[in-house]
Amino acid sequence: MRRVAHPLVSVGAAGALAFGVLPAAFAAPSTSAVIAEVYGGGGNSGATLVRDFIELGNAGSGAYDLSGYSVQYLPGSPSASSQWQVTALSGSVAPGGRYLVAEAAGSGGTTALPTADATGSIAMSASSGTIALVAGTTALTCKTAADCAADSSVVDLVGYGSAVVREGGGPVTGASNTASVARAASLADTDDNAADLASGTPSPVNSAGETPGSGDGDGDGDGDGGGSTEPGPLRVHDIQGTTRLSPLTGQTVTRVPGIVTGVRTSGSKGYWIQDPQADSDPRTGEGVFVYTGSADPTVKAGDSVLVTGKVTEYYPSSTSQSVTEITGPAATVLSGGNALPAAVTLDAASVPGAYAPTAGGGSIDALPLEPDVYALDFYEALEGSRVQASDARVVGATTEYDEMWVTVKPEESPTARGGTLYSSYDQPNTGRMKVMSLDTTATFPVVNVGDELSGTTVGPLDYSTFGGYNLQATQLGTLVDNGLKAEKTRRQKGDELAVATYNVENLDALDDQEKFDRLAEGVAAGLSSPDIVALEEIQDDNGATNDGTVTAEATLTRFTDAIRAAGGPRYQWRYVAPENNRDGGEPGGNIRLVFLFNPKRVSFTDRAGGDATTATSVVKTRQGARLTYSPGRINPTSDAWGSSRKPLVGEFVFHGERVFVVANHFGSKGGDQPLHGRYQEPTRSSETKRHEQAAEVNTFVKSLLKADRDAKAVVLGDLNDFEFSQTMTALTDGKVLNPLISTLPAAERHTYVYDGNSQTLDHILTSPAVTHFDYDVVHINAEFADQASDHDPQIVRIDVGRCRGN
Repeated sequence: MRRVAHPLVSVGAAGALAFGVLPAAFAAPSTSAVIAEVYGGGGNSGATLVRDFIELGNAGSGAYDLSGYSVQYLPGSPSASSQWQVTALSGSVAPGGRYLVAEAAGSGGTTALPTADATGSIAMSASSGTIALVAGTTALTCKTAADCAADSSVVDLVGYGSAVVREGGGPVTGASNTASVARAASLADTDDNAADLASGTPSPVNSAGETPGSGDGDGDGDGDGGGSTEPGPLRVHDIQGTTRLSPLTGQTVTRVPGIVTGVRTSGSKGYWIQDPQADSDPRTGEGVFVYTGSADPTVKAGDSVLVTGKVTEYYPSSTSQSVTEITGPAATVLSGGNALPAAVTLDAASVPGAYAPTAGGGSIDALPLEPDVYALDFYEALEGSRVQASDARVVGATTEYDEMWVTVKPEESPTARGGTLYSSYDQPNTGRMKVMSLDTTATFPVVNVGDELSGTTVGPLDYSTFGGYNLQATQLGTLVDNGLKAEKTRRQKGDELAVATYNVENLDALDDQEKFDRLAEGVAAGLSSPDIVALEEIQDDNGATNDGTVTAEATLTRFTDAIRAAGGPRYQWRYVAPENNRDGGEPGGNIRLVFLFNPKRVSFTDRAGGDATTATSVVKTRQGARLTYSPGRINPTSDAWGSSRKPLVGEFVFHGERVFVVANHFGSKGGDQPLHGRYQEPTRSSETKRHEQAAEVNTFVKSLLKADRDAKAVVLGDLNDFEFSQTMTALTDGKVLNPLISTLPAAERHTYVYDGNSQTLDHILTSPAVTHFDYDVVHINAEFADQASDHDPQIVRIDVGRCRGN
């Protein structure tokens, strides 16, 4: 293959190679650095070697410097989305010598590679692919033989199996789980892969001349591959550095010493090591995660190991912080049964009160850590290290993913029921911590908010896009069940109109009867059979089946039958069917807002004409305000409601008094940057849509009050925003609505639990004429592991006869 002008060499006047000298770029076979052998079957079925490898050779008379070079891999039949994968190189290839690049390990094999000169994590195909030696570390973009031949950065290239990118007339064949493709000992290169290479038994050799079994290149997590037993020049705290990003990112580190403190055998497999000899800088962490890919690590907690691999910053998502990892690892186990490094205690004394540094909305990655000032910096400085929490109170119930949330600061914003209250953007509650278990053989405890993990919960501190920093427990405290009970609100009196809101979480006619029964119990018993129930997330009659169905008659028949069976009234219903797939939510589900009402207590005023795209409006009459269409929608063609649920408005009569009810389900928080992410302060991009929606509802309420200042209106539903948000400010503009959540004691203001924060997303607001009421959030779901819905319902009982205007 062509060669490129090497940045560190020169050409003599006669054009001959001096020591370490290469000619300028020209299309000719290589007479020095070449790809000598390629093997992609490591760890596969039938393989002896445990990992893939690429071996380079130097047929020249001078050392070939690989600084700034890389080897790259492309699938044999690349698709439009296929990309070259890159492993950076360093060092040099001696004249006549070899240079070994270890790549991904499989789950099989018995024999380690010799100590690798460079380590990557590319999972190469055993049978077909292309390997390129490249003067640079930027991924190639060529995907044809001709385009790659025209790329001057390509030093050598080998296509094997059925690879479409290859040198010469065809690729070299014969590669498999048990066979590599290799050049002859002479390293001859005629730019014809089929002629220059042949298949045979894999025979990797490193720069020291070592052969399989003599190095520490297995990378399967347990090491014991031989090699030096002396620690290398770097420690874990050198890798972690004083910011969120390792100063050694992209570099290969050798024989980093540490004690294994935890092993993860599912999901993102690997293990944590920690240096028991900590430095004096609180910013530089002593623990790090060693990622083993698909291979199960067989090291054990307490093993003393030396780890060689590439330092990588792994970002679980585009907005998350990163996790510093050692990837493509090779490990040597020196001894077992060692004492684990002492765990750092997480409590009110150690965790700072301020949550995160600010970067004006930008990334905090490069900011120097201040672990004594900010909680996120404190946790980042402990990433990968052992931490412990004692007698931790549960603030987020067990999830389907076997995780819970606790607080290490029991006095931080407690709710009346044992949670942690989220009451402002600048106080996200620094003591919250997600807890998971590394013990896959034990049943994860089922906990509710207010329970306790008595004693010590200890393990490495990790980070993920779902919730941020989390304690990967090697030991869980003992569960203390503090007996949280589901609430039941009182039944309304005869002269009280009871209006409730309940998000029933994508209920459709095809759901199991158990779901209908649980939700029905919440209405009949938990809410004590309100007169009117505004439902969010009622789906059509066949749920996610995307066939154009928009009616919800079967869904509502099953639900109202279940309520009746649970002891509730025989409810009737009203809704406006949406256009197919135009109101957001699950594709095909066509979620909508629905009114249930008890006709023995309250009557619904039907005025036909409202449909998915026709707006209802307010008309002033001698008897007060009335709707043009009931049920109807608020300005459904407004851009504010694009791909979102349109508010449902209904006119009711109770004891001769007109009452207007507006049911809402505002746009979700999807797309917002997380509280724990790398961008601080986080951008809440989803708010723009909700502000527009709130303004639409506010304008409608103002039109109602303009027609009748004493109109009795109830605006309610899942607003997907907090009581302190600008959404609420826009909704209440002009003081046309009173948010009832603010009438409760602060410790009771929550309807939803997210990442251990008890918060309010669901609301009931009333017009100024509603002066006599009794309001209650009924906690039956959000704080419990066993939920009928992820939202708690709420209810207002209005003494209509005593309200203003009567």
